[in-house]
Amino acid sequence: MEKTGLKPIDELIILAKEGNGVAFTALWDRHIQQLRGYVKNKVAGLDDYAIDDICSRSFEKAFRQIHTYDQHRSQFMTWLCTIARNTALDALEQDRRIHPKSQIIYLDDQEASARVEGIPDQTEDALGSLIKTETQEEHEHYVERLPALYREVARRRIIDGMKYNEIAECMDLELNTVKTRIRRAKKIIDELRKQDEQEEAIG
Repeated sequence: MEKTGLKPIDELIILAKEGNGVAFTALWDRHIQQLRGYVKNKVAGLDDYAIDDICSRSFEKAFRQIHTYDQHRSQFMTWLCTIARNTALDALEQDRRIHPKSQIIYLDDQEASARVEGIPDQTEDALGSLIKTETQEEHEHYVERLPALYREVARRRIIDGMKYNEIAECMDLELNTVKTRIRRAKKIIDELRKQDEQEEAIG
């Protein structure tokens, strides 16, 4: 392999900017524990599900916005933490609107605060209704349109019918991470389906 003179992290970022999902997954693997620690320290009282949800949303946004990242202005982790901070604030504000009487949890002394509900531990399949109502062709159609961060986990669950613990073991991921990614995948697929229905209605 020809040497480029770039640091490995810089090479991964370049590949990610080109749309390489494997490179972005490598960025996830390198930074997820540090990002979890950041979110846990920023928002008091979050359970593991809520922390993973915020981290997954943050990486999803980072993947969509990776072309805007400038390594000359900030380190990748600093940029990622900024995205996570904004994602956490959005989650707090959304929860405040839904649960106006919820207990207050401070993001920090200077920032907005509200309570974030933990993601429930759903033992039943999060994608059960989706699997029952869609054909195999429809499954593949929507899975392929998912962001790279969620595509493989969703494929193993929806297409291959694997269980959460099987996916976690096969992909060397934590069980909470698998559940969170599937939960996010379901939301994205629901949004994609609604978009398709609206386009069909207009057309």
